[in-house]
Amino acid sequence: MGRVVQSGSKVAFFLIGLVITILFLSRAAAHAPVSDEFIRGYATAILQHDFQVTVKSLKVQNGVIHIQGVEASEAGLDKIRVALSSIEGVKQVMITKEEMPQSEGREAEIKPDLPVFLPEDQLFKPLLADPRWPHFSASYQRYFENEQLKNVGSATFGETIGIYRFRGPWESMMEVGIQAGVFAIFDLDAASHDLVNADYFVAIPFSFKRDSFSSLSRFFHQSSHLGDEFVLRGRARERINLSYEGVDTTLSYMFPLGFRLYAGAGYLFNQDPSDLEPWITQWGLELRSPWTWLDGAIRPITAVDIQSREESDWNVDVSVRGGIQFENPIFSSRKVSLLMEYYNGRSPNGQFYIENIEVIGVGLHFFYD
Repeated sequence: MGRVVQSGSKVAFFLIGLVITILFLSRAAAHAPVSDEFIRGYATAILQHDFQVTVKSLKVQNGVIHIQGVEASEAGLDKIRVALSSIEGVKQVMITKEEMPQSEGREAEIKPDLPVFLPEDQLFKPLLADPRWPHFSASYQRYFENEQLKNVGSATFGETIGIYRFRGPWESMMEVGIQAGVFAIFDLDAASHDLVNADYFVAIPFSFKRDSFSSLSRFFHQSSHLGDEFVLRGRARERINLSYEGVDTTLSYMFPLGFRLYAGAGYLFNQDPSDLEPWITQWGLELRSPWTWLDGAIRPITAVDIQSREESDWNVDVSVRGGIQFENPIFSSRKVSLLMEYYNGRSPNGQFYIENIEVIGVGLHFFYD
């Protein structure tokens, strides 16, 4: 516990610096002009991703959106107007409606075209600061006061893929998919940049989304393996065949102005070693700036993820990331982020889970959401 208190000031200064940077960048971005092309791309993405509808024509002229060929009731059109009016630079939304037949005397609503096989986006968005969220990334990390590691390369390979999306209760959407990832670290001070540890993760996620609320429940497996060169050099103190299965659930809510809050818990079973304590909790906060640069190409973002484990007497593991996100407003699910990162807590690298580490770094992260 003393370690967490001692490093708390460092975490606080890092968080404050990130928040100040995000506010500065957001304020500066707010004064940047927004082009009609950016608005058109953003509006198209909202219609496709949030409403799963297509229109006959979508044009933007001097900040005014003109849409033709929408099949919806007045209530459905109001939802679209509200969503599109929130786009930066939009002055007005004008919609030419195509009448939609009523059923049983009740007003028809816009509904996604479901079910669908292999949907293009994700119902539950990636957790930006979670050290074990499957995605593609490459990072440089600097370890502090660590006897074995100092300059470290981190590489992750993985993704979440929706397999089948269908309509759920309460006008929701539900989805089953697959999630897999490999998390590896390399000793950059070794002559051959030795592979130190690799964790293999696979899960079957079940997602739920209704309006701004979403959730992800999954059954998962993880196993960890030391690198051969690391072992042959005699640097492994004790080889642990760490592996386990588990279940977890995370609830998420999107607030205005790009804020997101999430929280969840998990339980491990079939643990090796068998005395590994099973309970895990997690919560976090993210900010994706509503303002952008270069016609929507650059967006400031920051996130903090906090986890506590029964195995470590519920001491907190803090992960903080912040920087800029590069995105295409027309293909809004494709994102590349350049992020500064800070981590303090039990090592997330399987074989070293009993060690406390403090790390600062910088990396590129690729998300498809």
